Amino acid sequence: MEKESRDEIHVLMVAFASQGHINPLLRLGKRLISKGLHVTLAITEIARHRILKSSVTTSISRVQLLFFSDGLSLDYDRKANLDHYLETLGKFGPINLSNLIKENYPKDGYKKLSCIINNPFVPWVIDVAIEHATPCAMLWIQPCSLYAIYYHFYNKLNSFPTLTNPEMSVELPGLPLLLTEDLPSFVLPSNPFGSIPKLFSDVFLNIKKYTWVLGNSFFELEKDVINSMADLYPIRPVGPLVPPSLLGEDQDEDIGVDMWKAEDSCIEWLNKQEPSSVIYVSFGSIIVLSSQQMGSILKALKNTNHPFLWVVKQLTDAPLASGNGQLPLGFLEETKDQGLVVSWSPQTKVLSHPSIACFITHCGWNSMLETIVAGVPVIACPQWTDQPTNAKLIVDVFRIGLRLRANQDGIVTNDEFEKCIKEIMNGPKSEVFESNAKALKQAAREALAGSGSSDRNIQLFVQEILERSCSCGVRI
Repeated sequence: MEKESRDEIHVLMVAFASQGHINPLLRLGKRLISKGLHVTLAITEIARHRILKSSVTTSISRVQLLFFSDGLSLDYDRKANLDHYLETLGKFGPINLSNLIKENYPKDGYKKLSCIINNPFVPWVIDVAIEHATPCAMLWIQPCSLYAIYYHFYNKLNSFPTLTNPEMSVELPGLPLLLTEDLPSFVLPSNPFGSIPKLFSDVFLNIKKYTWVLGNSFFELEKDVINSMADLYPIRPVGPLVPPSLLGEDQDEDIGVDMWKAEDSCIEWLNKQEPSSVIYVSFGSIIVLSSQQMGSILKALKNTNHPFLWVVKQLTDAPLASGNGQLPLGFLEETKDQGLVVSWSPQTKVLSHPSIACFITHCGWNSMLETIVAGVPVIACPQWTDQPTNAKLIVDVFRIGLRLRANQDGIVTNDEFEKCIKEIMNGPKSEVFESNAKALKQAAREALAGSGSSDRNIQLFVQEILERSCSCGVRI
């Protein structure tokens, strides 16, 4: 089949308007384009104003962009009113997305919509796909291990903690024994959130409506749990969907978007540090640490005497206030010769820099994949959602790091931070962590290279789309 003929095969991706949700889909889209397909990304109007530099931008590296309304005004605070936002999106999103499809892929038109791909935070997309008689794939953007846990939980295949037995452990095929502290927060009886568990419930109670489930992981990383799902509802890993520079590819070819302006001073500062000497600390874009937790981190960093790069979203040299994540008075001045504190960093460039020794992280999956592909050992400080399970994987499955333990007040003390930093930098297992991290780095690159496990899964996915399009009479 010639490339020109494949241009008739169109794939529409639909993402939740969040950087961590958009970027994996964009990077998958780029891989599909390289296989000869035509790819469009549909996102809500709010993303146009948050992410895109120009409102007239129509594509990102050959992925065409379309926009639809989520039913709310642009100035509505979606973060502060998450439950209402998701409810409104679930009501108006299907209507507006369906209209977008009718407008851009008319039945009597030349373009044929051959597949729709969504992520879990827009589960209603599957019903829109069915309405338009189009096969649908879901890109699961957390580890395949979380896919297995949620599948067993929502289909009631295993017992999980309850109000009467909140500390029970869970044993699932392909995974180590999971204690309560290792489980995703949304399956726990103490979970205070209603809207997000409902999203996951919608996904897994309707999972068999999907023709494919794809995963942002790679087989060699999670092979036991991937194999365990083969007879239930398989997940095909097509990742890691990370910036190409981390995979040894052309760094100018990245297709991701960035909501925050990174500070170039990071790399200039890292260039002046010794190889494998710097502690990198970042807790992502959502988590705001308490003043007590901030205090224990800064004390530990000072006491270790290692150079550090710390990402703190709101930089201010003012007294601490509970929960606002601010730095204490004088900290920047006291540590100016030891470390650098920035409001945001070019994380993939930082992780791949030779001066980085370890990463203290909240364990969000995108950050974890970037860390794995960069070959950097990890100190895990999980907070919520999938992060506790990701920390368990880091320690007991991937074996590339350590997990910090909080005290009875929920605070990780400076002594605990210092102990883990010493262990991972100079402890008896430090060489093992480094060796395992390098091995996974190589495995990740091989998975997406030609004929690697993820590349084969992408090719199989493309071939199945093409075969379905042929059976529907598309001109190819």
